[in-house]
Amino acid sequence: MNKEFRTDIAPCTVTDEDMLLINKLTVKELSKDEVYTFKVILCDNEIDRDCERFDIAALEKMAELFVGVTGIFDHNPGSGNQTARIFSAKCEIISGKTTSLGDPYTCVMAKAYMPRTAKNADLITEIDAGIKKEVSVSCQAEGFICSVCGEDMRHGHCNHVKGREYGGKLCHCILSDITDAYEWSFVVIPAQVNAGVVKGYKDTFTDTSDIIKSVRNGDCVKLTKEQSRILCDYIASLEARAEDGSLFRNTLADEIMKFALTAVPSLDEDCIRTMCADADTKQLIKLRDAFREKAAEVIPLSPQLKAKKETVKNHNNEYKF
Repeated sequence: MNKEFRTDIAPCTVTDEDMLLINKLTVKELSKDEVYTFKVILCDNEIDRDCERFDIAALEKMAELFVGVTGIFDHNPGSGNQTARIFSAKCEIISGKTTSLGDPYTCVMAKAYMPRTAKNADLITEIDAGIKKEVSVSCQAEGFICSVCGEDMRHGHCNHVKGREYGGKLCHCILSDITDAYEWSFVVIPAQVNAGVVKGYKDTFTDTSDIIKSVRNGDCVKLTKEQSRILCDYIASLEARAEDGSLFRNTLADEIMKFALTAVPSLDEDCIRTMCADADTKQLIKLRDAFREKAAEVIPLSPQLKAKKETVKNHNNEYKF
């Protein structure tokens, strides 16, 4: 799934320390005059517009993994699309700034470089002019923890919905356990003010519940032909169950009508139908049982066969010696 964010991209002065780090990544040793460097906030711990945020451990891991990772445009992985590379990154707390949850604002602050070439001249000018301000990163997150219950929002037992409030608190997904960093990109449309991220997603699912959980969470889901068939079979089974449920509800409604009119003859049939239509199945069962009990007080519902057996038994007792 892709999410692009507005971030702080700012040119910076090249230092001797920078050159030592840069030249660890180059084949030929470069000089200060041959490179252009800039700072970029890759991601942070603020809740984004998709109601997701990274925990601090995830940010620290990304600061480690993104060193040496290439920068491209619009997440296009073509080798000719490479434009810059991160040579240092650290997890940094911004003094005096807090998140919407009141936590200290923490971000992955990175420094990137690119060669000063004719090809990069326009991009360098756009960065200096503040035109290129949007960036996003691509990584793999294994943890998707619900902020309300602490369960995994993809494959656990969580039924909370991102963006809704529970007990006055906004439900959001806490991203954790970062296992890989793929690339970072200059993009056009921002989704968050401070940082950017494209969270990696798994394109394989172990069972139908995994697919349903991801769809319910609003995740981007990529299905194979076989997975699509499994999902269609599951939907067909649900439709069959729904039909059975409809038949059962109709049977309950008929029984309620019979017992209600017997117990309370003054009741209007339309009134009973409306009452049944507005009730769920559990409520219908309670209504059926209540009216059946009341109807039994008006007309005894004891089985005739039971009475006959008792009569026969008593009759035979008269002839025993």
